[in-house]
Amino acid sequence: MPTITTTDGTEIFYKDWGTGQPIVFSHGWPLSADDWDTQMLYFLDQGYRVVAADRRGHGRSTQTGDGHDMDHYADDLAAVVEHLDLRDALHVGHSTGGGEVAHYIARHGESRVAKAVLISAVPPLMVQTDANPGGLPLSVFDGLRAQLAANRSEFYRALPAGPFYGFNRDGATPSEAVIQNWWRQGMMGGAKAHYDGIAAFSETDFTEDLKKITVPVLVMHGDDDQIVPYEDAGVLSVELVQNGTLKIYPGFPHGMPTTEADTINADLLEFFRS
Repeated sequence: MPTITTTDGTEIFYKDWGTGQPIVFSHGWPLSADDWDTQMLYFLDQGYRVVAADRRGHGRSTQTGDGHDMDHYADDLAAVVEHLDLRDALHVGHSTGGGEVAHYIARHGESRVAKAVLISAVPPLMVQTDANPGGLPLSVFDGLRAQLAANRSEFYRALPAGPFYGFNRDGATPSEAVIQNWWRQGMMGGAKAHYDGIAAFSETDFTEDLKKITVPVLVMHGDDDQIVPYEDAGVLSVELVQNGTLKIYPGFPHGMPTTEADTINADLLEFFRS
């Protein structure tokens, strides 16, 4: 398997297919690079080089006991980018991966970055604070941790079967294959990484990171996102970056890169080519 070893000894698994301008995909919690299969095959066919890594503790990367925070996530991403010598890269992050992309750019600079895309992403800040009254109460994330600790397998079945893809909505047609693939990816990773990762994606404040980003940024969010409500995420993020475009998708769920791949892929291609 293609891996790199970070400075703290963590092995990061990555996929690297094709040639051309690189697109680097950062996945959501608690998934893996496999969540981008549809996008990677589509953009490979469009003539791009496509790269995706399993975050530390996720997928096929080392199940480390520590380092599950945005600084390490961003540094691990930088290590992959530098190992593959990616330049003029297009960075795409979904959910937690959107936070990883924002923090990577702010922390490591834009010299290798052409554009960025934040899809259903967690910035600027998920948890409710005095400065972020529209955020979700800490009790919501405490509840996620409790469910994970009690029975991770059941929890990882219920989340995709319900709010993640909007399969709990009236008239929805749940896909058993999509649900099982989500469960498969989640269970490949480490429980400790996933437990700690809840704080990483919910309590990291990306406000200053977003303000530092000068490359073009496309912010994509569904208005029926039951995981990361768009009003306190995408709508606020696009106001903080220096060159941002917001696309709100009526009725689309949090996992829209999977359930609405045709629309999302077409809009990504248009942004990359613009």
